[in-house]
Amino acid sequence: MIIEQLYDKGLAHGSYVIISQGKAAVIDPARDPQPYFDFVKQNNAQIVAVIETHPHADFVSSHLEIAQKTGATIYVSQLLGAEYKHESFDDGAVISLGEITLKAMNTPGHSPDSICVLLIDKDGNEHALFSGDTLFVGDVGRPDLRENVGNSTALRQELARSMFHSVNNKLKKLNDEVLVYPAHGAGSLCGKNLSSDLYSTIGREKQTNYAFQINSESEFIEALIADQPFIPKYFGHDVTMNKAGAKNFEESISNVPRISVNQMEDGILIIDARPQVDFRKGHFENSINLMDGGKFETWLGSIVSPNEQFYLIAEDDNKLELIIRKTAKIGYENAIKGALIFNSGDKKLFTGNEFTLDYFKNNQNNFTIVDIRNNAEMASKKIFENTIEIPLPELRERIGEIPLDKPIMVHCAGGYRSAAGASIIQPLSALPVYDLSEAVLTF
Repeated sequence: MIIEQLYDKGLAHGSYVIISQGKAAVIDPARDPQPYFDFVKQNNAQIVAVIETHPHADFVSSHLEIAQKTGATIYVSQLLGAEYKHESFDDGAVISLGEITLKAMNTPGHSPDSICVLLIDKDGNEHALFSGDTLFVGDVGRPDLRENVGNSTALRQELARSMFHSVNNKLKKLNDEVLVYPAHGAGSLCGKNLSSDLYSTIGREKQTNYAFQINSESEFIEALIADQPFIPKYFGHDVTMNKAGAKNFEESISNVPRISVNQMEDGILIIDARPQVDFRKGHFENSINLMDGGKFETWLGSIVSPNEQFYLIAEDDNKLELIIRKTAKIGYENAIKGALIFNSGDKKLFTGNEFTLDYFKNNQNNFTIVDIRNNAEMASKKIFENTIEIPLPELRERIGEIPLDKPIMVHCAGGYRSAAGASIIQPLSALPVYDLSEAVLTF
């Protein structure tokens, strides 16, 4: 038996390939199916099953494409209301895979249609739990993503109550030695307290996971709902895409128009993924500096709505193709009106504003300081006394709350988000807008 975890750091997403006697099952695959094809080929196996633990909100799955190319059967809960050909996989259902058995467990809480997959080894022992977004290392899935989207919807209080019963009536009854393989690790917005560890055991979670320590249903609901992170704009869009099944990955990204600067139309949002220093030297009007980095996909889907067209700009061909692929991981490739390498062409360029750090430190009252960190970050540590607090995902909608009577200084916690924030605000201010960037670490 082989269990392989494929981990995408950008989305903090873990998917899995299980192989026994040449037969393979894939659980919660990412948008690009090629790594799964490559792995099973290396191990002389054939994919016969693709399992979705629920319709994911934070990434687009390749379950449909894998099934179409391999003939594998897709297994999901009947509650999902899948629009593609599939077999129901709920309590009592099993899949025979070589010498092992995969058993379905309905575990609502993160979503009404969430399942976990319990692996029974050839000796009949409980070996591993593929827990999807139900159970993470140190956390359980947030219950507030399915109030308005999906085949089955439920209020967060109802799902939190369901999670309490999934934990106590299903997960706690598993043997302590059972390995736990979750769909996400630290950095995911599908929970609030995820560990950086990529696997665990049921015994460890019983001892250390707060959700296993609360015996009162009402206290559990209150604790689970409290302090959940923001919900990116793209989450509902991806649930709908995954319920229907996404189009072929390579075909979708090949359909993105590659254009030149002279083909750009005025008035369309531009996502400029170049480094901050290059953006400051010169950029086009209506540009947001969303640098390529570890969380490019998440921030793109947090700032830009799924139905909003945009141009995508990078510094060279390799980087452009990379960010197109990242954009497709959250199902935004059809929103790209055109992708191009930066070239000034005949268009007017705008430049960023430079500042003197010592002057700012000694004259903070001469600036309007805008804090674009998340609410939890603001609550835990206040960096400056007098600030306008608007989290980056809300900045475009709430920009009218920022006074324009003084130069503006934008900051986050480390510099990445402030580049985007300053570029959003600058076009609306006649006075300079500055990005504190990494200098925030000196305060």
